[in-house]
Amino acid sequence: MATHNAVFIDIDVLIYAKLSLSPFHRQAVERLQTLEIAGTQFWISSQIIREYLSALTRPSDLSAHILVATLVEDSHYFVSQFEVAEDNRETTERLLTLIEQVSVGGKQVYDANIVATMQAYEIPSLLTHNTQDFNRFSNLVTLMPLV
Repeated sequence: MATHNAVFIDIDVLIYAKLSLSPFHRQAVERLQTLEIAGTQFWISSQIIREYLSALTRPSDLSAHILVATLVEDSHYFVSQFEVAEDNRETTERLLTLIEQVSVGGKQVYDANIVATMQAYEIPSLLTHNTQDFNRFSNLVTLMPLV
C-alpha cells in the first residue's frame, strides 16, 4: 500500500514531461523533480501505461512520430521507477461503487477508475493538469494541480 506522501501521476503530466513542445513541459518536469527531491512515492497504474502508449502512438501537433521502441522503453522506465497499481477485484468493486455514487459516463469512467485505484491502494493525492475532470471526486482524493 501507499505511504502518506504517495502521489498518483495522471497521464497528462507524463505526456507533458515527455513532449518538449508541450506548453506545460517545463512545469511537468520541474514538478516531478521537486516531488522526487521531497521523497514522494510516485504511483501510476497499468491504465496509465495503456493511455500513454495510446496517446503517443498518434502523431499530434506537439510531437512528430515517436518510435514504438521509444515508448516501450519509456513504459519500462515507468515500471522500474514508479509503483504500479494493477486493476484487481477491489479496484473494480470501488469503481462500480463510484459510478453509482458520482455522476459519470463515457470517458469519465477512466477518471473514476483512477480514483478507484487510488482508493484501493490508499494513494491520497493526484497530480494532474486536468483538475476539472477530477473535481467531482475532490471529496475522495486530494487534487494537486500541475500549475
